[in-house]
Amino acid sequence: MMNQLEAMRIYLRVADLCSFTQAADSLNLPKATVSEAIKQLESQLGTRLLQRTTRSVQMTQDGMLYYDRSKDLLHDFAELTSLFDSQQTPLNGRLRVDLPVAAARNIVIPALPEFLALHPGIEIELSCTDRRVDLIREGFDCVMRVGTLHDSSLIARPLGYLGQVNLASKAYLAQWGTPRELDDLQAHFLIHYVSNFGNKSLGFEYQQSGKTHYLAMKGGMTVNNSDAYHAACQAGFGIIQVPQFGQLHAASLQNLVSILPDYQAPSMPVSILYPDRRHLAKRTQKFIEWLSDKLKPHLLPN
Repeated sequence: MMNQLEAMRIYLRVADLCSFTQAADSLNLPKATVSEAIKQLESQLGTRLLQRTTRSVQMTQDGMLYYDRSKDLLHDFAELTSLFDSQQTPLNGRLRVDLPVAAARNIVIPALPEFLALHPGIEIELSCTDRRVDLIREGFDCVMRVGTLHDSSLIARPLGYLGQVNLASKAYLAQWGTPRELDDLQAHFLIHYVSNFGNKSLGFEYQQSGKTHYLAMKGGMTVNNSDAYHAACQAGFGIIQVPQFGQLHAASLQNLVSILPDYQAPSMPVSILYPDRRHLAKRTQKFIEWLSDKLKPHLLPN
């Protein structure tokens, strides 16, 4: 009976090629051996991994999940076996990362060719979203978080802080005037940002005497995405409050103006989070180090 590790390798090849015959040829194995390996694997797991027809072989939902986890496991196993190798072993494997949209667009993606040139064996799956993904359940290797952390089960690497800025479009200010003091905001509009619709915006956030305050403001637009937030501001719907990553994007629009510098929201902590694992994969370690170096010039120190 074939061991599960070898069966796993065979399964990955069949799934990649969508063919038992081609997989057998590439592995220099009889087709019957490949078929038996998949049959044994499905029996051990108690689920069907592949949907077979006369014309094609496709992964089932369970098969896709097993494929992703198996690929990671085999790369980790190869890394483990080379742990004490005196020669430098090239890094390879899949790396699943989640970043805020603005940070990914303005800083990380433009620099990624540099990282991949150093480690061409690494495949990156990059999620760019403003929602807080479930790192463990969704299988991420690391995520970047802006704001207060609540994931007590994760390891956090603090990087620094992002200052925040108040912005409005030139067209909006031409129509409604430029606010100079907090009282002026009663005649203005705030574009409300919420992580999930149904939540209520607290209003205009600012610091005074070391404390954070909120000023309720009217506004006809609520969004839950940073791209929509900037677009609404550019379209003249009102004032926004964004981290400096957002300001980088706004500056490229050449249409937004910084206002109320004495009434800015407090700086936001920036961290990289990863699972509480005793041995973090080398590819993840290297990426976290690289990402930290790329982000730090844009951050205020801890």
